[in-house]
Amino acid sequence: MYTAAIFLPLVGFLIAGTLALFTPEDEKKRKANDRLAQIVTCSGMLISAALSIAIFFDVGLHGNAKTVHLFTWIQSGTFDVSWALRFDTLTAVMMIVVTGVSSMVHVYSCGYMSHDPNIPRFMGYLSLFTFCMLMLITADNLLQLFFGWEGVGLASYLLIGFWYHKPSANAAAMKAFLVNRVGDFGFSLGIFATFLLFGSADFDTIFTAVPEHADTVITLFGTEWHAMTIICLLLFVGAMGKSAQLGLHTWLPDAMEGPTPVSALIHAATMVTAGVFMVARLSPMFEYSDTALNVVTIVGASTAFFAATIGCVQNDIKRVIAYSTCSQLGYMFFACGVSAYSAGVFHLMTHGFFKALLFLGAGSVIHAMSDEQDMRKMGGIWKMIPVTYALMWIGNLALAGIPPFAGYFSKDIVLEAAYASHTSVGVFAYWMGIGAAFMTAFYSWRLLFMTFHGKSRADEVVLAHVHESPKIMILPLIPLAAGALFAGWLGYENFVGHNATEFWNNAILILPSHPGLENAHHVAAWVKYLPLVVGVIGISLAYVLYLAAPGLPGKLASTFSGLYRFLLNKWYWDELYDFLFVRPAFYLGRGFWKGGDEELIDGVGPNGFARATKAIAGKASRLQTGYLYHYAFVMLAGVAILITWYLFTKG
Repeated sequence: MYTAAIFLPLVGFLIAGTLALFTPEDEKKRKANDRLAQIVTCSGMLISAALSIAIFFDVGLHGNAKTVHLFTWIQSGTFDVSWALRFDTLTAVMMIVVTGVSSMVHVYSCGYMSHDPNIPRFMGYLSLFTFCMLMLITADNLLQLFFGWEGVGLASYLLIGFWYHKPSANAAAMKAFLVNRVGDFGFSLGIFATFLLFGSADFDTIFTAVPEHADTVITLFGTEWHAMTIICLLLFVGAMGKSAQLGLHTWLPDAMEGPTPVSALIHAATMVTAGVFMVARLSPMFEYSDTALNVVTIVGASTAFFAATIGCVQNDIKRVIAYSTCSQLGYMFFACGVSAYSAGVFHLMTHGFFKALLFLGAGSVIHAMSDEQDMRKMGGIWKMIPVTYALMWIGNLALAGIPPFAGYFSKDIVLEAAYASHTSVGVFAYWMGIGAAFMTAFYSWRLLFMTFHGKSRADEVVLAHVHESPKIMILPLIPLAAGALFAGWLGYENFVGHNATEFWNNAILILPSHPGLENAHHVAAWVKYLPLVVGVIGISLAYVLYLAAPGLPGKLASTFSGLYRFLLNKWYWDELYDFLFVRPAFYLGRGFWKGGDEELIDGVGPNGFARATKAIAGKASRLQTGYLYHYAFVMLAGVAILITWYLFTKG
């Protein structure tokens, strides 16, 4: 059961990939090929999801954590790495999210991608993505974790650039790949430093030895540094890239160039949550570095606020949700930063459901609007697609943190834990989170009102074809809506409540010196209710601006044009990186190309020899005139020279 849940998506990928390689020319055979790929991959994912539920009950609720050893991977001297599957509560929770959301995305894709000519390839990529994420979360050592880490990076590149005939899709895929290389470089250094300090890549060995090395220092650049801080910061750089935190976030909105199911899979259940999972998994290391935890808190809180400001002015329906994801990941990270790892994972779990619901709901809207994604060209369609409309309401209520929806329970405990940590960075995170909560409610209802309400701004031809999505696309949204409705209050006691210690069963370590989560249950009433109050204010403001007085947003944008352009251009991060890195890289590359490659290497090397040979041959060819008397003259001159040389040497 345990092994099958992990490897079924791999089987689906291999079969779908084989079908993609041998696509028949005949139309009927091609459709049968497509259907077989859909059946195989969806069946594998649904079975994997069902097994994950059984594993969650066995491991998470009954406490039967275990490690399944598969084979010895690397054995060289004292370096011994096994390929093993680690099943504890953290793994079991992540498996529910990954397989649950991924299976719904697989089924949804059967409808959304029904007219695409490369269905087996797409379904295969989805299954590969899921398998790599499952390998990441079940890793028993850092090398296996890195395998899954790089695997989801590869699969995301393939999925974002799936429509490779679009230059924008290719550019977005390359951008995601390159930005993550920056993060992964830091992650690799962190793994090397961990092995250098502990002599092992195995989690249990490392976690057992951490207290012994809590005060160890390493010498770097002639200066002594706290070893655990350096290691944790390097590992966190990897998390920043994979989970799109401030500075390494620029790839995330551009990833919307991929098909909508890809957005749901990457942004809700898999790749972007890998960084949060990694920090939680390595909590026994992060707990021994307050500096690293403070950095995690500041970066997470800043990201939550920053991304929310951008989401308020975006007009592409998918980009609004993408920046929302970036913001919510910030919440998860600053929860981990104040040692409320379980609260961060709790929000990760609930977020996976309602964010996948929102993305797939947005896909349903795009499908209904003939592939239109600009909310300024929508409006007044809620009666035409009532099921999608109702499901988007559920997703938005959960995202805005309105009770009794899931986001209310998970986001609020994150904010309460930050405040209750009684540290300056914790209080900073709380107020950044409050600001982000206000903006989250605003932009989520801005999206709802602009898309579904008011006077239609759509083209008449588009409006005439607006229709509800087929059942194959609607049905997968129902389980996700159920998760957005019930996951919060069902999981609260086990994840962050009175049963948390027994539930997590040592999967996460929190030192007694970091009591933020424990204190969160005793904060003042205003701390608890302020997120809800600002959420309601945000919804009300969106109602005023986009329903009651729809002319106001334009006037505000004109009045505060500088601020509006600043936010619309995403704080000019792309322009900054273009100035600092892209243009110098192009300049340097062009210099090496023109000066180094063409002039020096080719000019002196192959081309230089070719030119010299041509010049010599050209001059030599002048001797070949075709006149007999020229040849006779040369022969006589040659004989004269030979006789002269002979007489000279003999004399």
